[in-house]
Amino acid sequence: MNITILKAELSNAQHASDLVILLDSYASDPMGGGEALTEYCRNHLIQELQKRPAAHAFLLYADGKAAAFSIAIEGFSTFACKALLNIHDFAVHPDFRGHGLGKQLMQYISRFAQEQDYCKITLEVLEGNHPARTLYAAEGFAPYALDPAMGGALMLQKKF
Repeated sequence: MNITILKAELSNAQHASDLVILLDSYASDPMGGGEALTEYCRNHLIQELQKRPAAHAFLLYADGKAAAFSIAIEGFSTFACKALLNIHDFAVHPDFRGHGLGKQLMQYISRFAQEQDYCKITLEVLEGNHPARTLYAAEGFAPYALDPAMGGALMLQKKF
């Protein structure tokens, strides 16, 4: 399999289209919530990402086909007083799973984060997403805890 991984150029129509298609596939998957993107999201995602210079998108092509992607947003660690990279979305298209593409994409993002001098990469994963959790653990990710006696951090949300 011929693999190409790149930082997406959101002004590139092909990159933009591939990113929306892959995100829609991920959103439709049970691990992404099981619902397709709204029409509004499909039509406005790229322009909204372009408004955010701290947003980064990555694409992996296998034999010329869009096979995996990630969208990451720069954050800030007050404890390290440095920027961090939060992986907000990360998925391999179902047609391409089981070929190690997620590992290759994660390694690419890790190199990017080190080159940009981010202090760490953060991400969230569903407890029941065992393939993703296995990948993340193999790539050095671990639950976040400051003091083991206090337990690990929880991801919470408040929707509007």
